[in-house]
This record gives sequence, C-alpha cells and structure tokens, in this order.
Amino acid sequence: MRIALVIERFEAGSGGAEAVAWTIAHGLARLGDQVEVIARRADDSPEVAVRRVAVPRGWQPLRVLGFSAAAARAIAGSRADCVLSFSRTRRQHVYRAGAGSHADYMERRYGRLHHAWRFSPRHAVLLAAERRIFRDPRQRVLCLSEMVRSEIQRRYQLPAERLTVVRNGVDLERFHPRNRAGSGAKLRARLGASNLPVWLFAGSGFKRKGLDTALRALARSGPSASELWVAGRDAPARWQRLARRLGVASRVSFLGFRADLAPVYAAADALFLPSRYDAFGNVCLEAAAAGLPVVTSGAVGAAELLRDSGGVVADPEDVTGFARELERLQEPALRARRAADSRKVAETLSWDRQIDVLRTELERAVA
Repeated sequence: MRIALVIERFEAGSGGAEAVAWTIAHGLARLGDQVEVIARRADDSPEVAVRRVAVPRGWQPLRVLGFSAAAARAIAGSRADCVLSFSRTRRQHVYRAGAGSHADYMERRYGRLHHAWRFSPRHAVLLAAERRIFRDPRQRVLCLSEMVRSEIQRRYQLPAERLTVVRNGVDLERFHPRNRAGSGAKLRARLGASNLPVWLFAGSGFKRKGLDTALRALARSGPSASELWVAGRDAPARWQRLARRLGVASRVSFLGFRADLAPVYAAADALFLPSRYDAFGNVCLEAAAAGLPVVTSGAVGAAELLRDSGGVVADPEDVTGFARELERLQEPALRARRAADSRKVAETLSWDRQIDVLRTELERAVA
C-alpha cells in the first residue's frame, strides 16, 4: 500500500509518540509498503519519504491548528491509499488516539477543577479537535488499550466497529533481563546504590505521572526499606522539598532525563509508576521486557496486561495501596516470580507482531 503517516515531529532518537511513529514507519516500509511521512519537523530516512509542512511556531494552540490545516492540504495532494495520523488533524482514514481521550485526561489530571481548565486555549483547541475526529463517521480510531477504547466509546457514543485496540510493541532485545549483569550492575555501582531494592519512577511531567503519590508511598512503606530513582524531564526542586518533608530525601535520587532507559531498567528492581493518566505507558512494557515487576495504577492502559504479573492499584491516589505493593516487593522471591511473568507478557508484544496487526487494520480501513 501507499501509506501517509502524519505526525508533528518525526525524529530519530526521540521518545514517546515520536519513537513509536519512527518504528512503525520503518516497519511498514520493511514490509514493502511505500511510506510517506507528513510532519512539521523531520529527520531524513532512506527508507521513507518525508514531506515537511510549514507551521507557525511558538504558541501551542496556533501550532496545533496550523499543523492540522497544513497536513490536510498535504493529504489532499497525496496519492496515499491510507492516511494514518498520530496527531489530532482533520483528515485521515485512521486516527491513532495515542494520548487517549483528552477529556478523560483532564478529569483525571485536574479533578473537580477540570471544567474551569476547558477555557484554557490549549485545552479548548485539543478538545475541539478530538470532538471533530470522533464525530466523523468516516474515520476509524486506533486505541492503545481497552481502557481508552471504553472511554472514547462511552463519552462520544462511537459504534464499536469504529474502534480497534492495537497496542504498542517493544524491542525484546534492547530491553532484556540479561542486561542486569552487565550495564545494570555498572550503573548501580556508578550511582552508589546500596543493597536495598531500587524502585524506578520513569516519566516526564511528574505531577501527571504521580510522583507525589510515589514519594508518599515510599515514606509509608517502612524506614530505609528501599530507594527510589526518578528519571524524567521536569524541574525537581518542588519534589525534592516534598521528599525532605516526608523524611525520605536520602533515599531518593533524581537522575534527570535519560534518552536511553535500557541500562536504568537493568539496574532497578521494579518499575513504580502511579500515573494519574496514561493511554498506554510505554515504560511499563519496556520495564516488563527488561524483566522488572511493574507497580502501576488502574489509570494506565498497560495495567490491563500486567494485572497477573505486577501490582496494579486501581486508584492512582491510593498511597496506602501502593505502599503495600512496595512492601510485598521487598521479598526477593516474589520479585523474581513477577519479573519472569512480566517478561512473558512482553514477549507477546514484539514490534514485528504489532506492526503486522496494525497493517491488517490499515487494510481494513481502506476496504
């Protein structure tokens, strides 16, 4: 097929949706499809064609609207059989709801104040774009989890046949338990880790990812029972103050943003992500592939895969529930069992398999 893939940024080495788009575009090209990427910023690649569109910079609402209009013009001049968009743009055959439902995100993120935040230009633009997509009966919607599928169907009354769950995949070689003896042991030594279990909190935007809950659960799980490593892009000062107030500052290390989390997974003993909203949560699947138990919240899409192999606490605000899960994981035998079970889950979601599943959905959209 001739496939147009739409995303604002298409750059090698990026994280999140950009990394997923890069992997999918090149995976489809290796299957023999002609892939053209429409983006405002993009790295060149010998395997896929790239078309850059001019978009106003700076203020996000204007940028989002500008990219949607520019992408629509590019699509109109494209010879693609199928258009797959990773962004909230106007025209596509398939919209990949990688961020889930923005309306549900706002309810989880802002609680009772979410109605007031709807007047923010940023949120107003995103909500309007979301409504336009979901109300267009010609567009199919790919969801990263059953959680997102049910949210969108409930909120927007979409017929079931327009919604399909296609989860992200994972690189089973890059993230592998064998790395614990090599890069993992070296990183623990370099960071001066003790013999206590190390829980890894990985994610940018610490408030949404639930770092306050993580710190409180760490404090409640017992004195000097474990350490917490925090990796991600955010200003750490307010969180360091909270750690001091809770009496756990000496047990918390802020690692900053890490472009490559593979050695950090290899050095940790479990992933701890009490996020308030994640449509999927790639770090959960990567950590599982690396052989880590995963403790996360029911507001994370990947939790539905890990209920039997990890610790899933339904309410992201349940500090006591998370503390209890951390206390359980202090037992090495339980950690080992959950680590093995997590790896088995990840092995069912290789990128090769998930790209095959995605391509079948694109064929169905064209048909």
